[in-house]
Amino acid sequence: MRRTILAALTAMLAFGGIAHAQNFPSRPITIVVPFAAGGPSDVMARILAERMKTTLGETVLIENVTGAGGSIGVGRALRSSPDGYTISFGHLGTHVANGAVYKLGYDLVTDLEPVVLLPSNPMIVVSKNAIPAKSLKELIAWLKERGAPAATGTAGAGSGSHIAGLYFENATGIKLQYVPYRGTGPAMNDLVAGQIDVMFDQLSNSINQVRAGKIRGYAVTDTKRADSAPDIPTTDEAGLPGFHMTLWSGLWVPKGTPKDIVAKLNTAAVDALNDAAVRTQLEKLGLAKPPKDRLSPQALGDWQKAEIAKWWPMIKAANVKVD
Repeated sequence: MRRTILAALTAMLAFGGIAHAQNFPSRPITIVVPFAAGGPSDVMARILAERMKTTLGETVLIENVTGAGGSIGVGRALRSSPDGYTISFGHLGTHVANGAVYKLGYDLVTDLEPVVLLPSNPMIVVSKNAIPAKSLKELIAWLKERGAPAATGTAGAGSGSHIAGLYFENATGIKLQYVPYRGTGPAMNDLVAGQIDVMFDQLSNSINQVRAGKIRGYAVTDTKRADSAPDIPTTDEAGLPGFHMTLWSGLWVPKGTPKDIVAKLNTAAVDALNDAAVRTQLEKLGLAKPPKDRLSPQALGDWQKAEIAKWWPMIKAANVKVD
C-alpha cells in the first residue's frame, strides 16, 4: 500500500510538471538585468525581450537590479522560483568573474541552468577628449608618464570593464585607479563629462559617443575591425598585439527549472536572434550573433566553464576581492 501511494504521488508530481510546462507561460516573464538602465546589457536585453514576447505570447519585462558588480541582480534571479518566470541576464563579468571576486553565497554553475548564449562584442579603449593622445601608442605613453594612475571607470569589481583593465595592466605594466559604478551607462556619462580619464568599455556602449565626437576611441580588442566601426583599428594594428577580449552575454534560469520550459525560453531567444529587425539593431551596436551550433543551452554551459578556467587565474593573481 505504501509503495502504491508513493508511486501515485510521484506520477501526480510528474504529470503536474508536464502540465505546468505545457501551460508555460501564462503570465509575464521578468528578465533581471544586473546593471543600470541605459547600459549595454540593458539595451540588449530590451531589444531581445521585445521580440521574445512574440514567440512566448506573454510580455517580457526588464527589472534592473544593480550593485556589487552585478552579483546582487544575479542572486535575485537565482533565488526565484525555478518556474521560468524569472530569467538571469548576464555576461563574462557577472557569470564568470564574480565567482573569483565576491563571496557570493551561490555557485554560478551548479545553481543556474543555462538557456542561451547571446551576442558578443569586443571591448574598445576610450578616453575623455581632454587627453592629448590621438592613438593607442600615444595613450599608453601618456598613461606611463602620468604622476598618478589614471581614473578608470568600471561597472564594479569583476565586471567586464574591470577585467579588461586588469588585462591591460598585465599587458602594459601600467597601473590604473579604478572608479566603480553601478553600470557602464553612468560611467560613460562621467567619461563624457570629463570626470574620469579612460574606460575599457563594450563597443556597443561606446560607439555612438565616439561617433558623436564626445569621447575618443583608440582600438577594439579583437583580431579584426568591427563592421560597426571600421575606422577604428584593432589592438594588433594600434600597437598592443595580442590584447584580445570579447564580452559575451547569456541567459540563465534557476537550477531545477523544467527542461521543457528551458527549451521554450531558448526557442524564444533564438527566434529573436534570427529576426531580421533584431539582427539589424544588434549589428548597429557592434554585437555579433553566435554561430548556429552555439545556441543550445549545453553550448552556453560549456562556454561558461571554459571561460571560468581561462579568467579566474588572472583575477585571483591580481588579488581582486570584495567581501
